[in-house]
Amino acid sequence: MLKTALRNVLAHKARLAMTVLAVCLGVAFVTGTLVFADSSAAAYRAAAARDFADIAVTVTAKEQPPGAGAAGKDGAAQDAVLDDALVRKLARVPGVAAVRPAADGSATLNAADGSPLRAGKAWANLAGAYVPDKKGADSRYPLAEGRAPSGAGELLVDSGTAAAGKLKIGDTVTLATDGPVLKKRLVGIVTTTDSRVTAGGTLALFDRATAQRLFASPGHYTSIDLSAASGTDQFTLADRVGAVLPADRAEATSGAARAAQQSTYLDTLTRGHQKMPTIFAAVSLFIGSFLIVNTFTMLVSRRTREIALLRAIGSSRRQVVRSVLCEAALVGLAASAAGFVLGLGIASVLPHLLSTSQDTLPQGPLAIGPLPVVAALGVGVGVTVLAAWLPSRRAAKVAPLEALRSSEQPPSATASRVRGATGLGLLVLGAGLLVALTGAEDASEANLQQALLGCALLVIALIVLAPLLAAPMIRLGGRLSAPVIRLGGRLSGAVGRSGDPAAPDRSGGPAAANGRARGSARSRVIARLARENALRDPRRTAATASALLISTALVAGLAVIGASAGRALDRQAAAGLGADYVIGSRTSTTAVDPAAVRRVAGTDGVRTAVPVADSTLFVGGGVREISGVDPATVDDVLDLDFTSGSLKDLGPGRIALSATAAREQGVRAGGTVTARMGTGRGFERYTVVGVYRDNPTAHDALGARAEVQRHAFSPGTVQRILVRTDDGADPAATADRLRAATGHSPLVQVKDREEIVDEAAGSLGDLLTLMYGLLAIGVVISLLGIVNTLAMSVSERTREIGVLRAVGMDRAGIRRMIRRESVTVAAFGTLLGLAGGLFGAWAVGSLTSGALPGYTLTLPWGTLLVVCLVSLATGAAAAALPARRAAALSPLEAVAEG
Repeated sequence: MLKTALRNVLAHKARLAMTVLAVCLGVAFVTGTLVFADSSAAAYRAAAARDFADIAVTVTAKEQPPGAGAAGKDGAAQDAVLDDALVRKLARVPGVAAVRPAADGSATLNAADGSPLRAGKAWANLAGAYVPDKKGADSRYPLAEGRAPSGAGELLVDSGTAAAGKLKIGDTVTLATDGPVLKKRLVGIVTTTDSRVTAGGTLALFDRATAQRLFASPGHYTSIDLSAASGTDQFTLADRVGAVLPADRAEATSGAARAAQQSTYLDTLTRGHQKMPTIFAAVSLFIGSFLIVNTFTMLVSRRTREIALLRAIGSSRRQVVRSVLCEAALVGLAASAAGFVLGLGIASVLPHLLSTSQDTLPQGPLAIGPLPVVAALGVGVGVTVLAAWLPSRRAAKVAPLEALRSSEQPPSATASRVRGATGLGLLVLGAGLLVALTGAEDASEANLQQALLGCALLVIALIVLAPLLAAPMIRLGGRLSAPVIRLGGRLSGAVGRSGDPAAPDRSGGPAAANGRARGSARSRVIARLARENALRDPRRTAATASALLISTALVAGLAVIGASAGRALDRQAAAGLGADYVIGSRTSTTAVDPAAVRRVAGTDGVRTAVPVADSTLFVGGGVREISGVDPATVDDVLDLDFTSGSLKDLGPGRIALSATAAREQGVRAGGTVTARMGTGRGFERYTVVGVYRDNPTAHDALGARAEVQRHAFSPGTVQRILVRTDDGADPAATADRLRAATGHSPLVQVKDREEIVDEAAGSLGDLLTLMYGLLAIGVVISLLGIVNTLAMSVSERTREIGVLRAVGMDRAGIRRMIRRESVTVAAFGTLLGLAGGLFGAWAVGSLTSGALPGYTLTLPWGTLLVVCLVSLATGAAAAALPARRAAALSPLEAVAEG
């Protein structure tokens, strides 16, 4: 039996190639994702190890409790313990070879053209002091060009930042650390191995006094790095250093611990990049399984007589099953090997594909561990063997004499009834779960799980029912398309006769009429043959169409939900904003320069400029955003729709909540919540004075500006300015004046209403990328499946095609018949997928409408039309090779071979 399995694999290697390719795609995504994750983590660990290679211990100030006397910029009072006296004290600790104090923080720069440079990565926009040693150089940052900074007006940047921003030595660089805009002259360019910088961040270095003034306080530092003398263990040194530190104000951390912390933190930043390839892998394997089932079903069907002979000479059912599974395992091994190699290629290019000028992933050698190898074998072999198990069992159940009498074993009436009952039950259950969600008020975890289960059951039901739906749907499609076929036949007949010089009347004579009649009859015959061929084996047609069914359902459903949510976000953002411009800092930890607030209010064309302070609100075990406003002026720039209460009583101890936040906390106007605002000492009871419909500009809660500012990350600051302009003001000129009023700070964004609306829907970008990626996977695997099915179908119908050629059908007619059969199968899968996807989107949309007021079902007709055209084009393209092969058959040889 093993020899038989090997012989069959070699005999059908061309037909199994499509199956190998389909499984190969899924395996490639799985292994590529795993290797990419391991390689990225290894690159980060290597970079982190280089960062702390010469640091044995780092001394930092302990974070003081909120309200414990922290004063000065960025909590400078906390760093007061890290001064020159402590530096000298640490230098005398046994085992310390060198002491290097640091004044580090964050700075965001503008590029040479004035645009913000990598401003979206505040965590990686590093800044600090260039601290030269006795030789006049800082070993952490070797100079590549220029010299060290020698005064408050000079700075250094790293080579990556200089290249990305097109900065040259001598340029004036605009930057900001928090609030006010600074301008420094670039005097040098350094290199660095810091993984945060090499992964797409920036680095700005100042002289020691300037860095202390910006990030700590004069004479103080943010940390102190210690190098260990030869023979001194860093953990032993950490214990010695900890013994001389004030226990309540400073702590010592080993270099290995810091490297591990940084590596873990940076590792989480790329974890999201693994999700999309993993989804692609799961979808490709799921869709590919139908191709595998279809391939082995057809192969087993063609070998029915062979299997019957094996049974007749003594082979048991178990041996037959094992033989087919052995073939599947061999195919899976080949697919796993090819997929693993392709996965390594995917892993090597993913960092380049996912990197941008603002977000660069680390580069390094591929890290190939045992998990990707095991996953490749488990996924490739496992999926293939599981998919081949059902056809093998079906073949083994056929009695030897029955198989010898006929090579075709149509499904029994009992099996069809069982399939119909099972599919109908799944359809009712899935549809019931989805319809039950139409009254849902929010997208809770339980509702999401119910929606996913309902959608999965709906798709499975359509797949189970597809063989039973194939005949009525394809025949109905044939009737609906009959008038079009007749019209096409007449046109083709007229065109064919118009080229005949013997035709007496090209416009409507007898010859032309005969040509049109023959063309119409030929088209009808071809259409009927194609339709009957597609219906010859409904199970095969359904399995072939299932790949397009799944991908079309996914894409159609996601497209409808994405378009509907995008429209709702657009309406919500536009309706809730009364201001014409929003000027805001990029993060809640930075602020708008107070002087810029005054300049904006005095800008020509500005009617109203309302400052807003943003902070966090810890309530109900979660974190919400709270905006501090002035009740007297907020109505000029925000369109708030209160369902209960108002802002007139807003003040200390009193807040307003959005509808979603109020629903989650179970409160109404007049109720109370226990919450902690920003950096406040502890939780307090706040009275809810009003509940307003969700408003992205107002955030989750509104409080009195003075109270929010008191508990903000930077006390007394504002994070946004809502601007209302005069009627008739020129938008472009006003925007330029507002940017000038902010000093072109890289920390500040100036956005008009249109940009705000676009940004509100920007989170749908990943959804759209996923949607088109799933469509591409479905198209590729569907293409392979249809090609495989048609190729085997042509082989099975060799004699039939020979007879058609013998009775007068030309090669062009054979090609049209095969193409039409392929398009019929593609149209069948597309229609089922559209029906399932649109129904699922309608039902799941209720979850979104509960969380997103104004959500209404919106059909993206353009996208749906593209999906249909792509699916039909896939069917036409898949038929090219099988149609050419069928048309090339010689009539007499085909009849003899059949």
